[in-house]
Amino acid sequence: MNKHSSSPEETHVLSIASLHRAPRPIPEALEAVHAGFPSVAQDYFFSDFSFDENIITHPATTYAVRVAGDSMQGAGIFDGDLLLVDRALDAEDSDIVIAALDGELTVKRLIAQPGVPPYLHPENPRYPNIAISDLQDFLIWGVVIGNYHFLSRKDSSWRPA
Repeated sequence: MNKHSSSPEETHVLSIASLHRAPRPIPEALEAVHAGFPSVAQDYFFSDFSFDENIITHPATTYAVRVAGDSMQGAGIFDGDLLLVDRALDAEDSDIVIAALDGELTVKRLIAQPGVPPYLHPENPRYPNIAISDLQDFLIWGVVIGNYHFLSRKDSSWRPA
């Protein structure tokens, strides 16, 4: 857990898994799903959808992490969610990143504006910003490119191999 946290609910990285297995395409609907009244006149045939081709730009540097805690709820990141993280991307101001701070991994929004010392911002008002000083061991482990929020309890049992 991040040692800068005053609460055990601080959001941190629970587990990390590489995505180097052979990709398996999953079915994708040809049309968007409407949240309003459904149209029964349309056919809903499927094509293959590949995460490697459509979401993951850099498969060799992309990994998945399981989230623990509630400090990023304002960004739609919840306890138990699965984040896709790309280490090939350079982190920019306002990116959500996985950061190693004094040996502890955490997920936060990076604030890096000209003329202001950089800091990590939790998306929950219950938690303070985390200042980054030159005296700390700080490394960005990647930029979060996606979030899988589990809607079914049976799906949330994923653990890295």
